[in-house]
Amino acid sequence: MKVLFIGGTGNISLAVSQLAAARGIELTLLRRGQRTADLPEGVRTVVADIGEEAAVANALDDRHFDAVVDWIAFTPDQIERDIRLFRGRTNQFIFISSASAYQRPVGHYLITESTPLVNPYWQYSRDKIACEDRLMLAYRDEGFPITIVRPSLTYGDTQIVLAVNSWQKSFTAIDRVRRGKKVIVPGDGSSLWCITHNSDFAKGFVGLLGHRQAIGHAFHITSDEVLTWDQFYRITAEAAGVEAKIVHIASDFLGGCCPEEIGSLTGDKASSVVFDNSKIKRFVPDYCATVPFAEGIQRTVDWFDADAARRVIDQEANAKWDKIVDAYESGLAEAQRRLRI
Repeated sequence: MKVLFIGGTGNISLAVSQLAAARGIELTLLRRGQRTADLPEGVRTVVADIGEEAAVANALDDRHFDAVVDWIAFTPDQIERDIRLFRGRTNQFIFISSASAYQRPVGHYLITESTPLVNPYWQYSRDKIACEDRLMLAYRDEGFPITIVRPSLTYGDTQIVLAVNSWQKSFTAIDRVRRGKKVIVPGDGSSLWCITHNSDFAKGFVGLLGHRQAIGHAFHITSDEVLTWDQFYRITAEAAGVEAKIVHIASDFLGGCCPEEIGSLTGDKASSVVFDNSKIKRFVPDYCATVPFAEGIQRTVDWFDADAARRVIDQEANAKWDKIVDAYESGLAEAQRRLRI
């Protein structure tokens, strides 16, 4: 099977690239840079910028693929470009959407692929919804062979994912707990959530490659392990060899202090969400997530601890969180004083 990935070396996509190659798929990556050391032998690279449509068309020439996956499309104009580029060039086009596209606030705790797509809080999610709408129109009007995949919060050896952390410098949360600093958990910490290891996601995703019956369908692929945010933080701290000092702060307070975080919090992680994975299991019968968070996050912390150069700290985020914690606790103390509690 011949497969083209646009991207393919990110937090989620690298694990998929590795598993696809291990299963004998003839994989080509379209990317701006040269070969990445983490890629297995046999993975080919076409060097081109997907944003330069004419150059990509020239680089691909008349090649045809069983499946094309765009890991880095976020807006409808990028989808229009992809439709032009791959119309008649692939048997399946897989778009990476997002589980944050599902209804917020949630109407029901259990999320299925038929849950409405509406998110008034996060432009990122609204753009993903618009991309899905355009692709479904192309499928209905011209038979463009789309499959939609909606990852939720997914991590691997190189990424520590918590509700409040620095995405680019994710070791920051580990540094805080090891220094005895307080870490922020939105709400009261009891909201249910699901965090998926990228090697588990890869098993479900690779099973969809070239799957003709998946054309016209949308899927989410997550772990079935559901924990509270407090549990995720405490397990992460335990992997780092310490105990987490948690401060619970309401999401609307956090959003007032950091408006740029409203989408990620109110538009995604603030609500309890449980994913029903029965659909991906019907289409990929051997799919089963097998990496519990405690095991996966220990591997992640160990990866960071193995090389000091990896342990980069987001000092700006640290300073901001310190101010938020201080403002919250000062306000609480003042309220208690006024109420004579």
